[in-house]
Amino acid sequence: RRNKKQVPSFRKLLRTSKIKLDNKLKNKQYKQQSAAKKYRKEQKKLREAVRDAISRKPFPLEECKKKQIVEKQEEEEDALPLDMMDEDDLKLMEDLSRKASFLTRDLSSNEPVHVKKRKHESVIEKYEKVPRRMQTEPEKELIHLLPIKDKGGIIPQTMEKPVLDVGQNEEEDTEEMEEAEDFTGEPLPVLTPEEMAAQRRQKLQERKMHIAALASAILSEPDSNIKKLKELRAMLMEQDPNVAVIVRKLVMVSLMEIFKDITPSYKIRPLTEAEKATKVKKETQKLREFEEGLVSQYKFYLENLEQTIKDWKQRKLKKSNVISLKAYKGLAEVAVKCLCELLVALPHFNFHNNIIVLIVPLMTDASKMISELCCEAVKKLFKQDKLGYASLGVVKVISGLVRGRNYDVRPEVLKVFLHLRIKEVELQKDSEDIAPKKKFMTYKEKRKNLSRMQRKWKKAEEKLERELLEAEASESKEKKLKLHTETLNIVFVTYFRILKKAQKSPLMPAVLEGLAKFAHLINVEFFDDLLIVLHSLIASGGLSYRESLHCILSAFHILSGQGDVLNIDPMKFYTHLYKTLFSLHAGRTNDDIEIVLQCLDVMFAKRRKQVSQQRALAFLKRLSTLALHLLPNASVGVLATNRVFMQMFPKMDLLLDNESQGSGVYLPELDEPEHCNAQNTALWELHLLQKHYHPTVRKFAAHLSVGAPTEGSAALSLDLSQRPATELFEAYSMRGMTFNPPVASVTPRRKDTFSQMDVFIDEELNKQLQQHSSETVVHKPLDFAKHLKELSLL
Repeated sequence: RRNKKQVPSFRKLLRTSKIKLDNKLKNKQYKQQSAAKKYRKEQKKLREAVRDAISRKPFPLEECKKKQIVEKQEEEEDALPLDMMDEDDLKLMEDLSRKASFLTRDLSSNEPVHVKKRKHESVIEKYEKVPRRMQTEPEKELIHLLPIKDKGGIIPQTMEKPVLDVGQNEEEDTEEMEEAEDFTGEPLPVLTPEEMAAQRRQKLQERKMHIAALASAILSEPDSNIKKLKELRAMLMEQDPNVAVIVRKLVMVSLMEIFKDITPSYKIRPLTEAEKATKVKKETQKLREFEEGLVSQYKFYLENLEQTIKDWKQRKLKKSNVISLKAYKGLAEVAVKCLCELLVALPHFNFHNNIIVLIVPLMTDASKMISELCCEAVKKLFKQDKLGYASLGVVKVISGLVRGRNYDVRPEVLKVFLHLRIKEVELQKDSEDIAPKKKFMTYKEKRKNLSRMQRKWKKAEEKLERELLEAEASESKEKKLKLHTETLNIVFVTYFRILKKAQKSPLMPAVLEGLAKFAHLINVEFFDDLLIVLHSLIASGGLSYRESLHCILSAFHILSGQGDVLNIDPMKFYTHLYKTLFSLHAGRTNDDIEIVLQCLDVMFAKRRKQVSQQRALAFLKRLSTLALHLLPNASVGVLATNRVFMQMFPKMDLLLDNESQGSGVYLPELDEPEHCNAQNTALWELHLLQKHYHPTVRKFAAHLSVGAPTEGSAALSLDLSQRPATELFEAYSMRGMTFNPPVASVTPRRKDTFSQMDVFIDEELNKQLQQHSSETVVHKPLDFAKHLKELSLL
């Protein structure tokens, strides 16, 4: 007859594990209490024995004899004279003394019978008469068993633990002590450093092979080998101090790679009670057990990583002291790397929000390496997040962190907002709304226009098309738009709080840069207030040059988007940029040229109808002067912007003529572009730039000096004419210490040598040269002392 008893499933084991753990905990507590009680009793007995031994003072042998002689003499003196007693009375007294009883006892005395004898007994004999153990019943210990479930409820089950004899325990203790003494008696072999290193390498190799075997088994069959994850995770608690750090790091990384490979592409939800009660197929049950085991092990793994980071942050060591504090820092760095990888690789899986809560506070960590790791992970997550769920979760946590720490965070925390993919999704949404949607035929139209066979084919075709559409459109566009709107609202709330409450914070550059990028998505209602705040920040003078450029860029992004409908004159921003252009030079401000080029593009190219001719002429003249003292890539970008000016505004060729137009003199030191009389000057800087050492700068200068034509011999190549100024600035950058275009290598010239033929036309001169060259030169010794004597005689 076959045994119908089935192996309990993983789900059933999980269900009863709580009761098991409670019973195990109670039994463990009972064992600890009984062991502690037994230890206290033994210590008490030991203390009494020591106290008795100390109180007993040894006497020399001669003193003891003297004391006995003195005591005998005293007894003889106290005794009654026997001569005065009869023989019968004496015999009776001796018999009574031998038979001591209650009748012969002195009732007035509190001392026991034969007290003198007991007084003279030795202390050792008294201690020997003490019973070795108490005549009491041993305490009964209970062992908690698995409970029985009845109709009335759960009935707890217990069992008495059998108590061993005390004598047997004492024998076992003595045997253990003897074994320990024997073991300590033999000294351990002393290993040389080479032997210790070889032993460590061998242990490490064994651990590596074990990790590799477990990992390959899990990856080959995840469904059946999911329990081996627990065995691999247990190696995170490696106790061997020689290899503990390396083994734990290897296990962390191995588990991270395993979870990245075997994790499904969906979120696993817990089963409901109704789903657990229903009967399912074996394959479905196996899949459920795999999912439950995967989620539980993934949770425990994340808890281990979190605990490692907390121990390092709080400078705590475990009781075992296997790993030092310095090694804990390396473990914490590996744990942070694993969390960052999981944050980017598994944004759809369980506990992703928990990973976000762990990673975001580490973006402001004191360790620069950990801070950069976390910031880069969040940037990658923003770049690859197409749906918006993960981005929304990260933005919420960052906003709460900035507010909770009173705006005392690193600027890099807010700079990650620049990598949000909101602009692309909005543009994609507009194009998809314009595209016509697929329309299916109704049932009436089919009956009217199609035959029976055609309707059957049409039905199958429409079903296939619907499945394809569902596969392509994983998320509805309305839901995506809603997520992005909520994300942007949180970002702008964070920015506006900093603008309002922390204007002197180091976060201001990141805030202004973020406003410059997302300004076109701000609601029109906030435009007036935001422009007033930006202008007040510039006028206060507390901003750096780069921050003021970001303010200008933000303002013009606002006005170039939805702000076209507003009647606002941004003349103050034009004036500020014109006034501060000469702050740029070939030094550290060279990187700010990129922001200036972006500002000029937004201020003139996208608002050319609102720009006057005088303003355009003033900026063209000042930019040409600025190009003289910049690096080559910045000069190329500025000249490319001047080319756009000359092609966009028709009367810019006035500056190529020497004759002045109108009245007045050009005032280069005036900070007002409208009133500096720029029409009365000329672009003499282009002649200097045509002699520049950079070939591209020379090409642009020659091109602008003839009026920037689009055709003809003086026109630029397509590579230079069709690229924007910011792209040319990056293309000709010298950050890598390289020159673009590369400098041609110079071939070394050969030295000129005289030939043996006649070099000179004059024959006499040739003869004298040959005569001197053929003569042997005799070197005579030089006598400087003789020469000095001759000079002194003179």
